Amino acid sequence: MSEQPAPVPVAVILGGPSAEHDVSLVSGRAIGAALARLGHPLEGWLIDLDGRWWRLPAALMDTSLPATAFDDPASLGASGPLAAPAALGQLASRDRPPVAFIALHGPFGEDGTVQALCESAGLVYTGSGVAASALGMDKSVFKRLADGLGLPVVPWVDVTAAEMAAARTETLASLAFFAAALPDRRLIVKPARLGSSVGMTIVEHPQDATELEGALREALRFDDRALAEAYLDHPRELEMSLVGNGPADLAAYGPGEVFPGHRFYDYADKYRDGLARTVPRAEVDADLRARLRQIARTAYLAIGAAGFARVDFLLDRGRLFLNEINTIPGFTPISLFPLVCAEGGYDFAGICERIVELALERAARRPSGRLSRADLP
Repeated sequence: MSEQPAPVPVAVILGGPSAEHDVSLVSGRAIGAALARLGHPLEGWLIDLDGRWWRLPAALMDTSLPATAFDDPASLGASGPLAAPAALGQLASRDRPPVAFIALHGPFGEDGTVQALCESAGLVYTGSGVAASALGMDKSVFKRLADGLGLPVVPWVDVTAAEMAAARTETLASLAFFAAALPDRRLIVKPARLGSSVGMTIVEHPQDATELEGALREALRFDDRALAEAYLDHPRELEMSLVGNGPADLAAYGPGEVFPGHRFYDYADKYRDGLARTVPRAEVDADLRARLRQIARTAYLAIGAAGFARVDFLLDRGRLFLNEINTIPGFTPISLFPLVCAEGGYDFAGICERIVELALERAARRPSGRLSRADLP
């Protein structure tokens, strides 16, 4: 009987210099604990809010530690700090380099930045590549792509900080005109490239320049571009989990459903107040389920996503809208992505391991991209 290969080592990258730092700490430690239980040699690499990298031995990935315990990594016995190239170079230079499991959320971690760093270091990493990560993170670019493919999205416009600085009155008037043509006449304003509903505001009276400007300034605190879209009054929030590297192996599970405790599924609702409720299998008819899967697959493949993603929808009085794609969805105890994957026979640890396998499969299929002079015409 042949021996089973030893489990691949994994380095979980968590934290990050974004507003979603604490959420990433919860996701990353849950992932690490699950993979350690399956026998994977494990370590963590914590990126602090200043962008410095700290090596966390497996013991420091303890899920019982509060996020605030990681405010001073040195006090926990973490080694470092290192700059990103030094940290990734240290990982890549090993005889058996680990798979980098990217458990970061938001800018730097989910927008292609850390993916590019891993590419340059020659590391195998989980999830989507540079381009797909950037496309998925940028809500306005993603909506343009979806709209061009004929996928249903809510009416929206975007506003830049430069536009607000150069033509504040005209920009606010244009947004008010846009809102006046909507059935509900209210707007929801949010940063274009952030997650976890950070910086999001409902604008009840877009004709009120003060209220509208306040919402824009809140969103522009986190990004230099804001998205203003039609507000839907308590739509159903449906989420699909997708797992795979391409059309041949792509599986779509779900939908799950979120029942917000607040007016919408905001940051406090997700991570603090405990009022939201989720179900991993929503009550929808077969036709709607098939349509959700078809649109989710189309969006996933259109941006070139790989490994895994969550695709979110809004269902408003029979009208279905594609909301966004999350190329690194949450892995917290209340996150729907891993729960919905139970439909495919995966428990939490199983889906984490499948994501590692998909990273290795993707890396094995990719050409090196390195050319010699003999390769040139």
